[in-house]
Amino acid sequence: MCKTFQDLGLSSNILQAVETNGFKEPTPIQAGAIPNVLSGRDVIGSAQTGTGKTAAFALPILSLLEKGIPNKKVRCLVIGPTRELVAQIRDQFILFGDGSESKVCLLHGGVGYLEQNRALKEGSDIVVATPGRLLDHLKHKTIDLRAVEHLVMDEVDRMLDMGFIEDVLKIIAACSNRERQTLLFSATVSESIKRIIQKHLKNPVEVSIGVQLSAATTVQHEVYPVGALQKFDLLIALLEQMQAGSTIIFCRMKEGADRIARWLKAGNHKCAVMHSNLSQKIRERSLNAFKKGEVQILVATDIASRGLDIAHVTHVINFDVPEHSEDYVHRIGRTGRAQKEGDAATLVAIDEMSHLEAIEKLIGQPIPQKRLEGFNYLQEPIMRKVETPQRRRRNSRSSQFGRRR
Repeated sequence: MCKTFQDLGLSSNILQAVETNGFKEPTPIQAGAIPNVLSGRDVIGSAQTGTGKTAAFALPILSLLEKGIPNKKVRCLVIGPTRELVAQIRDQFILFGDGSESKVCLLHGGVGYLEQNRALKEGSDIVVATPGRLLDHLKHKTIDLRAVEHLVMDEVDRMLDMGFIEDVLKIIAACSNRERQTLLFSATVSESIKRIIQKHLKNPVEVSIGVQLSAATTVQHEVYPVGALQKFDLLIALLEQMQAGSTIIFCRMKEGADRIARWLKAGNHKCAVMHSNLSQKIRERSLNAFKKGEVQILVATDIASRGLDIAHVTHVINFDVPEHSEDYVHRIGRTGRAQKEGDAATLVAIDEMSHLEAIEKLIGQPIPQKRLEGFNYLQEPIMRKVETPQRRRRNSRSSQFGRRR
C-alpha cells in the first residue's frame, strides 16, 4: 500500500494542492482507488463515511483532465443524491483544482436556472449534479453529456433508497461516449446495485475498505430505553448531563424534526433544523450556522446522515431509532471522524426494540444500554438482557449440564 500521495502518480499541480491543504498521507480508500482511476480502470469503491472517498476520485480525475484540451464540453460528470452532498463535492474539486484550468459547475434544485445555464453555456469541464436537476437540463437541451470521459456516481446506494435509480440509468444512457470511465463510490455498494449497474461498467476493479457496515471504533455509543412520552424530557436531560458540544439530533420524520427544534428553541437552546421540505437557502443557512458554531445543535432527518463533512461534531443523538439499520451507522458516523472521538446516544421506546435488534444484528454487536441517573422516569425503562460472550458461554454450559442429567 502506498504511503504518500507522491507514490500515487498524481500530477504536480494536484500534489501541490494536496500539500497546500495539509494532507500528508492517503487514506486506504484513496491509496487503493487513485492508481486504478489514473490507469483508466472502472472502479467500484466502498468505504465507511469520513474516509476521504471524494478525494479518492476527485484527485485522479483532476490529474487526468490536465492531459486533455479544454473544449467547452462536459468532460467529467459527478452525480449524488442530495444538494448538500453535491455542493460539498463541488467544493472539493475547486479546493484541489486550484492550480488547474478545469471549470466546475454545480447543478441542483431549490435555486433558479439562470446562473446554471450561463455556466453551462460558457463551458464547464466538470459538472456535479443531483439527478432531478440534471434531467431537467437534459430535457431543455442546456447540457450535452455525449463527450463525458469520466462518470462518477457517489453514494449510489442512497440514490437507490431515494428512488433515483431510473433517473440514474437515463443519465448513464446520455453519457454515450464508448471510451467513458465509470466510477461508483458509496459507503456500501449492495449486490442489487451491482446487478443494476454492472452492464454499464467495463471490467471494474473493486476497492473495498471495511466493506461490512460497522460502528466507527472512535464512537462510544449507547441506548437509553424510555417511554415514548418522556423522550423529549430525556433528550433535554442528556444534553445537560453530556455537556454536549456540537450535536446532531436525528429524527425519522420532517415534522418531528420541526417539532423538536421548536421545543428546543422554546427552552432557549440555540438550534437549526434541516430536512428536504425546507428551501435550499434555509438548508444552507442551517448547515453553515452549525459548521461555524453559531448554533450548537442541528436537528435533522437522514438527509444529514451521509456525505456531509462536518469535522467538529462531538455528539449524535438519535431521537428516533432509524427504520433502516444502515442509517444508524451513517448517523453515528457524523461524529468520531478523522480519528477523533465522539459520543452517540439512541432513545429507544418499546415499539422501537425490533429496529434496535436489527441494528445490533447488522453491526454484529450489542449496543450498551444505560439508565440515566437522576432522571425522573415515570415508569422503569425496559432493559433488555444483552447476550454478552460471558453469558453465552455460561448458558451453553448450563444447557450441557441439563442434557447430562
